[in-house]
Amino acid sequence: MKRKNSLSDPAPAKPTCSCLRSDALDILCLASAQDKSAAVRALDLGRPINANAMILAKRQLPGRAATPQLVEPRELPHRPMNTVLGRAALIHALTHIELNAINLSLDACWRFAGMPEQYYRDWLKVAAEEAYHFTLLSDHLKTLGYAYGDFPAHNGLWDMVEKTKGDVLARMALVPRTLEARGLDASPPMRAKLAQAGDHAAAEIVDIILRDEIGHVAIGNHWYRWLCEQRGLDHRSTYAALALEHSAPRLHGPFNFDARRAAGFDEDELLALR
Repeated sequence: MKRKNSLSDPAPAKPTCSCLRSDALDILCLASAQDKSAAVRALDLGRPINANAMILAKRQLPGRAATPQLVEPRELPHRPMNTVLGRAALIHALTHIELNAINLSLDACWRFAGMPEQYYRDWLKVAAEEAYHFTLLSDHLKTLGYAYGDFPAHNGLWDMVEKTKGDVLARMALVPRTLEARGLDASPPMRAKLAQAGDHAAAEIVDIILRDEIGHVAIGNHWYRWLCEQRGLDHRSTYAALALEHSAPRLHGPFNFDARRAAGFDEDELLALR
């Protein structure tokens, strides 16, 4: 895959193999969020995957631009939704989440060797859909008079990616089916607030994101349970152990049980949330 690097995106080190997984790493290294989103959507999915190749990253991941400024979640100011500034700050936060979701999908693809080919194709599909969400949100942000990078953001989603980089089982347990699943719960009240504030375009984007995120969490659930079966592990007790080991955040309601059920959580897992 050939791309023209911007001044902020020095050419990546020569990859250890030429395949879709090395393409994913190349894109993950890009600093520009817009370039990253465009590159994901332009991937040639006909290229070989090379599932068993051991690929080495020779740069700090992920590639980042100078903005937005990354702060602790508690440092993010609260802004009322009845102002354009408040709505823009919320849309910016969602845009940042979608960029992080692109990053984690690419990371899940290049980092973990030896998975079935469909695993890599699933995560590249997720990356493309997250790139679509990022574009919808960043374009809408411009209609409010702002751009991605204008507000500070936090790095909570990528922090868990770092914690679980040594084990694909932990990654599947604690990123898609924990942190991303929280988005299933947050979407309905967020949509209602945006609609109440009169931003119906943003509310419709949240509908699209929720629809697609159900599928993304389902992919995480599928591969988590596949890995548990391969290793002879009980998926419920293993999840509890991994959440404790990696200090996963405790989940708080209200929960979107319909969306979680559609994403593949079983009734015992849903009952444990009540």
